[in-house]
Amino acid sequence: MRGVEDQSGGGNVEEPTEISSPKEAADNALVLAFGRLQGAANRLEYILGRSLELECGISHLMFEVLLILGRAGDPGLSMRAIAQEQVLTTGGATRLVDRMEAAGLVERAEDPGDRRGRLVRLTRLGEETTVRASRVHVENIRRYFLAPLPPEDRERFAEDLRILSHAAREELPRLP
Repeated sequence: MRGVEDQSGGGNVEEPTEISSPKEAADNALVLAFGRLQGAANRLEYILGRSLELECGISHLMFEVLLILGRAGDPGLSMRAIAQEQVLTTGGATRLVDRMEAAGLVERAEDPGDRRGRLVRLTRLGEETTVRASRVHVENIRRYFLAPLPPEDRERFAEDLRILSHAAREELPRLP
């Protein structure tokens, strides 16, 4: 796939292009640019996620939930809030949190603002795992995400990704 992806420069992303054949579709500058973004994200997700699994015993998705809970602090977050942050169904978030709870990383506690509600928060082990995994993750981000980029482009690239992420988030439907 990489060889096919890199064979064409793809033209200018700003130029309007008439697509009238599969070859033109495959070589379209916008299609290629988005494909490269998606390919890079998928490859980096695999590389960095595998490292978290091997070195810390957690999946990348678990790590993301640990970070969300770390950001939230006490008293924790509802399952709905976790699901919305990770674009999961509430059922998917519940199954993930169940696994994290069984591993001792999180606990469920009563919601002080709602007697019927439950919140999820980090345990001491969850806090320690978040810190350890973050150290591993930051080193891998430096190695695989930043190092290949020219130093003068790194801050702008990170800012552009932030802009894209926020714009895409605004387009997502909110869970009921």
